[in-house]
Formats: sequence, structure tokens, C-alpha cells
Amino acid sequence: QVQLVESGGGLVQAGGSLRLSCAASGRTFSGYVMGWFRQAPGKEREFVARISWNGGITYYTDSVKGRFTISRDNAKNTVYLQMNSLKPEDTAVYYCAAGGVGGVARGQYDYWGQGTQVTVSS
Repeated sequence: QVQLVESGGGLVQAGGSLRLSCAASGRTFSGYVMGWFRQAPGKEREFVARISWNGGITYYTDSVKGRFTISRDNAKNTVYLQMNSLKPEDTAVYYCAAGGVGGVARGQYDYWGQGTQVTVSS
């Protein structure tokens, strides 16, 4: 089992920045691909970014490329999502997830956090 706890969400004006953190406990963190997903009201949960077990490979959905950066610190069992140039359409609950496969699909992740709200005002 892996327990994931997100933090760092909040209210920010358009153009601002936030850094989300996801702290993991339980089984070996470094063995998992980590991902960030988000879910806006009335919409499906969607993929945002993923990072390989050693941090060497990252992948982003097109809408956040150049604005968001995913990173991880295996010594601290933590994955981060740095979000810059935020837009109102980035408003959502953001979830981190851990998976052995860890692609862009929800089903490829085995463990999920409870989510943290990000609200971007215009």
C-alpha cells in the first residue's frame, strides 16, 4: 500500500503560480511512476503530467506544456507540480497518483491521494 497526501492548493489570480506537493508513505516510493491528474466540476478526471521512477522522463498534456513542471525527490518521498502562468481553465481538484505502469490513463495508476483544490480567478 502507498498513501498519498497532496498539499499546496489554493486561490490564485490568473498569471500566478502555485506549487503542489504530494507526500508518499508506505511501500517504496522510488519504485513507482508518479502522475498528476485534475478534475474540474462536471468533467472527467484528466491526465496532467507524469514522471518516471528516477525523474528522467516526464510527459505533459498539451494544455500545460511550458507552464507546468513535474519533479520528484525520492529521498523525501515527494512529487511536485510547479504551476506557472495559471489560467482560469486550470481550476480543478488536483490529484497525485502512483502506479507501476503509470501512463496517461487513470487505470494505469494503483494509488490516489484525496486531492487538493486549485482555483484560478480571472
